[in-house]
Amino acid sequence: MDSIQGKFVEANGIRIHYLELGEGPPVLLCHGWPELAYSWRRQMKPLAQAGYRVVAPDMRGFGLTDAPDDLYAYGMLHKVGDMVALVGALGADSAVVVGHDWGAPVAWHCALYRPDLFRGVAGLSVPYSPRGSQSLPSLLGKMGLTRFYMMYFQEPGVAEADLERDPYQVQRRLLVGASGYGVKHGKSWPAIIPPGMGLLDASPEADTLPDWLSEEDLDTYGKTYARTGYRGGLNWYRNMDRDWELNAPWAGAPSPSPPASSPAPWTA
Repeated sequence: MDSIQGKFVEANGIRIHYLELGEGPPVLLCHGWPELAYSWRRQMKPLAQAGYRVVAPDMRGFGLTDAPDDLYAYGMLHKVGDMVALVGALGADSAVVVGHDWGAPVAWHCALYRPDLFRGVAGLSVPYSPRGSQSLPSLLGKMGLTRFYMMYFQEPGVAEADLERDPYQVQRRLLVGASGYGVKHGKSWPAIIPPGMGLLDASPEADTLPDWLSEEDLDTYGKTYARTGYRGGLNWYRNMDRDWELNAPWAGAPSPSPPASSPAPWTA
């Protein structure tokens, strides 16, 4: 089997970088925050060996994919639009979409908006959440949870100044702290950031690494985010209110699932 290849395509008005391996029906792998297409490196080979064309893009604002200047260019409609355009650029008429963390809502909304195109969907760590009566930031504000990390991310420039001081340590502490390994070893980072502190300083140091995360991995993440900064991914959080507004047409829609007439989504 050929090694994973990095490629670029112009799609939905931006230049998208993606990793690709294998041949067969396409499977899109959407990463979350603070991750990259690189995060899927260990899942790509087994899927390719199972008979799939595995495509893992650097999502909008991450890695080698374009990061538009406009804060409002990071809404859910844009992100799903990227995946729709990517499927077309691959020359395919359908795809299965899988998402992890922030990538999971993208995957769910791919299936919600375009069930004709996405014949299977899977979400890791984030279940499908239908549109509620108010946006999550609005609800958090009313509950007084203004130091919840999603709220901390809302003001442009604040989290960037915090996280961009040391991208290597950010990746080390957040990736370990969000994992089961981090929970087991008391290294979880706080969902509610203490007053007077930033996320980086509030997150425990990760003195040891789990077997799934190496120094080489952290070097890759650290150098990438040192080059790109964190603004692109943080802008995903800054569109949560707007996403809620623009999703009004789908209020009350059933949970996204493959069309009944589609073939089994995991059949090569």
